[in-house]
Amino acid sequence: MTDIIIIGAGCAGLTAAIYAQRAGLSTILLEENFYGGQIAISNEIENYPAIPSITGPELAQQIYGQAESLGAQIRFETVTQAELSANPKVVTTNAGRYEAKTVIVANGVKRRKLGCPGEEAFTGRGVSYCATCDGAFFRGKDVAIVGGGNTALEDALFLSNVCRTVILIHRRDVFRGEKALADRVKQRENIKIQYDSTVSEIRGESAVSSVLIKNTKTGAQQDLPVSAVFVAIGLIPENEIFSRQLPLDESGYFIAGEDCKTPLGGVFVAGDCRSKLLRQIITAASDGAVAGYQAAAYVNGL
Repeated sequence: MTDIIIIGAGCAGLTAAIYAQRAGLSTILLEENFYGGQIAISNEIENYPAIPSITGPELAQQIYGQAESLGAQIRFETVTQAELSANPKVVTTNAGRYEAKTVIVANGVKRRKLGCPGEEAFTGRGVSYCATCDGAFFRGKDVAIVGGGNTALEDALFLSNVCRTVILIHRRDVFRGEKALADRVKQRENIKIQYDSTVSEIRGESAVSSVLIKNTKTGAQQDLPVSAVFVAIGLIPENEIFSRQLPLDESGYFIAGEDCKTPLGGVFVAGDCRSKLLRQIITAASDGAVAGYQAAAYVNGL
């Protein structure tokens, strides 16, 4: 039995652990992949208060280290089942079974897929969803990145430092990301922008050799020779395992307000998995603080 189980060790989960531990409660974080969540696969962060610039892995390491130094137990296990209406709450993983007085779900999001021919076949062989993880494998080569938001713009800038040419494929004629990032992308000589374009097919033999794109206005198609295709077209929540116990909106995000409360007593949600206006590191940290405080108040009231 522990006081709080936190599912997910991204920014929201780690922040919740920091607040819970400082409140004197015992905390276990369960993480399927790697700590830091989306922070850990971000190349450079420039919009976090008081830190003009820091790499994603650096910031993730600092938050992780702080939570761990306060006594939070972080276990890398996959959650397979959760009985959130039980008392105590029960969370089962691929390695064991845990009981807690309260649960915070902060399991984040994952990258959305294109759904075009060749994407699945070449995943890991030229198709990637993490530029900072895999960009170095294509040093000096021509690559493509698909998307128009902050992630795609940041990834394009990162890849332009290691790749010969970066082709940025965007389905609209205006970027959705921050103007400051878009301006920097437009100024990079080795970033070539294909506006009003979508990916029809990713081609190759044993690995990616080209990407077929289609102009959304003219219908014209062209085959672009590239060694890799990086996908950055948005995020989708990983909330399916909880869908029968907690309400989700039409996009699959948890329906919960700024208090991070759910209809189930002692169950809170935090971070990118929650329905919200803005998904950034600072809002994930805010959610984590609120959820940690709420969980502590719940435990103290038992």
